Amino acid sequence: MRPRDTQQGKALESGLVKYAANVKPLPGIEEAPARKALVEQLVESLRRTRFLAVLSTRPIAPERADPKSDLFDPLRAAVLHQKSGNYEEAFWLIFLAVHFGKTRRHGWALARAFYGRFGQGPTWNWQRASHDPAGVRKWIEKNSKQLTGAGSFGNHRKYETFKAGSNGTGAVVESYIKWVTSTGGHSALFAKANAETENDPCRAFDVVYERMAAVRRFGRTARFDYLTYVSGLKLVNIEPGKLYLQGATGPLRGAHLLFGGSVESSIPPITLDSQTASLASHLEVGMNVLEDALCNWQKSPHTFMPFRG
Repeated sequence: MRPRDTQQGKALESGLVKYAANVKPLPGIEEAPARKALVEQLVESLRRTRFLAVLSTRPIAPERADPKSDLFDPLRAAVLHQKSGNYEEAFWLIFLAVHFGKTRRHGWALARAFYGRFGQGPTWNWQRASHDPAGVRKWIEKNSKQLTGAGSFGNHRKYETFKAGSNGTGAVVESYIKWVTSTGGHSALFAKANAETENDPCRAFDVVYERMAAVRRFGRTARFDYLTYVSGLKLVNIEPGKLYLQGATGPLRGAHLLFGGSVESSIPPITLDSQTASLASHLEVGMNVLEDALCNWQKSPHTFMPFRG
């Protein structure tokens, strides 16, 4: 670990020990190697969170927003559009980043291929896509073979497909556009949630999370990722107040292991949601940090292994 990370790791380990002694036992990390592995995953997750936070403070090359460039990066492009006041485009690019994902081998190739139409014709920017969601779907389905050959979906979206039909990417993208435009756009959608919850960040997150069920094949993980990205990039003032463990896989297994001593413990997800929220508050880390750490930790609970997609 770096010096800063070492100091942070010691504080997190101390926090875990105190929580287990004074609040609730944590049988999954009673053994020192397991505790050390979880601490390292927490530090790794905090580092990723800091990366999002500092993106908007660093210079970003214009090529990052240009799908004709090999440097195209939808997250950095979102920051560029945010800085220029084009918030609708920023939200759209974050959706594309989450849906298509990033891989170690292909990077953002799929998002770039779709957004830039392979460098042929105008980009599928938000203004264009939002006025023709059916056309977007038809284009994706017509170019499914070429898109399939352009790269791979990210780890969280590895079961997605470009095939035509209600479960294909065309249908997913179309449903997202219709969901957003039915409220008048991204900014209006989040403004409505904030107004309904009196600007409570956690309640607003919950409202949008539930309503995002309207987006096809955007289950628990995709919705959580999308909303924590728009939060992390400071597009809106929302934050998760729980992990939404009902229907989760990796994070749920990690929570079971931590609080129940086994990935197959009998603790109900709703109880684990409450317990993980309590622990996150005690450790003073965001729910997205704990979610990411638990998911990766349960894959290798006694030895730290970096998992970066």
